[in-house]
Amino acid sequence: MAKALVFFDLDGTLLQADKSVLPEVAQAVQDLRKNGVEPAIATGRNVFEVQYVLDATGIDTIVAANGSYVQAHGRVVHQTLLDPQVVIKFNAYCAAHQDPVGWYNQSGFALSAQNDDTIANYQLLQLNAQVDPDWYADHHVNFMFVFERDQDDTLPQLFPELSMVRNNPRGLDVMQQGVTKMSGIRQLLSQPDFVDIPTYAFGDAQNDLPMFAGVDHPIAMGNGQAENKKQAEFITTANDDHGIVNGLKHFNLI
Repeated sequence: MAKALVFFDLDGTLLQADKSVLPEVAQAVQDLRKNGVEPAIATGRNVFEVQYVLDATGIDTIVAANGSYVQAHGRVVHQTLLDPQVVIKFNAYCAAHQDPVGWYNQSGFALSAQNDDTIANYQLLQLNAQVDPDWYADHHVNFMFVFERDQDDTLPQLFPELSMVRNNPRGLDVMQQGVTKMSGIRQLLSQPDFVDIPTYAFGDAQNDLPMFAGVDHPIAMGNGQAENKKQAEFITTANDDHGIVNGLKHFNLI
């Protein structure tokens, strides 16, 4: 049984700006294991998007898609799928407003349409985005991303069945209502290996706030948003300034 569980957000936290994993971070993860501490990822992204991170670090416990999918030691322990009828209604609204939608599960994704924001987004993430307007009809969907810049208040009111959080200026992560990184973490903490152990979490952005509110030791990155720093027990240095290593050392985890 692990002595503690440490969750790492990815973008702006565990990863560098170019989405790479530094050798010192991969080594820190190995050092955690040697000390009996379980490393885990808690990300807004889906497993297929971050498999290279799992490979580079050896991490096999992950809360993905902002809590919609959870696996422990490579074994699926929870998955929340979106209601197909809700997806259809959401698609129709977004199409009427010319806002592309990305539909995701843990194996892949597709777009309803393409625009400048979709191109910029997936270039940054180094993903090959295909437009397939009917993809959602033939695949399970546990997560969506809507490309819009000014409907943070409107969309949640129109779709109370869904939970939304701004991922970046280009759009919103979309999950089933009640699904957050912390709801996914609670699924993990119900597993026998992780009951009644201290929890730590590194993060930098809005979708990390529920996680910060629910773990024992929230740690904000030096490059993180102001609200994350306000909620944090400790503020480490930036992700490109040894932030992960410095944070783990502060808590004597490595």
